[in-house]
Amino acid sequence: MFNEVLGLGFAIVNMIFVLIMYKFFGRTGLFVWVGFATVLANIQVTKLIEIFGLTATLGNAIYGSIFLVTDILNEKYGKKEAKKAVWLGFTSLLMMTAIMQFVIQFQPAPDDIAQESLSTIFGLIPRIALGSMIAYLVSQYTDVLIFSFIRKLFPSDGAFWIRNNGSTMLSQLLDTLIFTSIAFLGVYPTEVWLSVFVSTYVLKFLVSILGTPFGYMAKRMTPLDEK
Repeated sequence: MFNEVLGLGFAIVNMIFVLIMYKFFGRTGLFVWVGFATVLANIQVTKLIEIFGLTATLGNAIYGSIFLVTDILNEKYGKKEAKKAVWLGFTSLLMMTAIMQFVIQFQPAPDDIAQESLSTIFGLIPRIALGSMIAYLVSQYTDVLIFSFIRKLFPSDGAFWIRNNGSTMLSQLLDTLIFTSIAFLGVYPTEVWLSVFVSTYVLKFLVSILGTPFGYMAKRMTPLDEK
């Protein structure tokens, strides 16, 4: 149960960090979170773990927090700001991928200890990044559009959980299908890919549900730079 307990705590910590960034830095803090969370999620995803008896990729907690952030931006500042965050995350990932491909091409010094590890992680990044960037744009735009559509049907403050989870449930399904197919189909045996697909989607959706109370907290929060 170690991974399960650690995973729950890790997801909660990520959500708390989102609130801290929002409280102290307002919209800017949320934009910064989207940028570095997108990069970190794509580094973490290179690690496979066993959780709830399934093989899953790491990175679901911090990646799930990005959907929470875009929903907060959409809820409080409108669709335009949410879309801006989506493009910020996409650009951050694209630049990180390009920069790190240069980094691993440098010839290491005889006493270097990092090259092999960097090559292992960032050598996988191009395929992972391709899958992630396509999945990210499709799913995040889907999330923003569905969230806005649901808000027209359920506009009350108390219905935020419907907007948040309804949009995330569909967009995360698209995200997981696109990403795992491009990044892992053919790399791992089909049964491993299927396990990763199912577990990744389930974990992302659980993170979304876990993040809903933090979304309500953010709705009622006034950032310091807006007082």
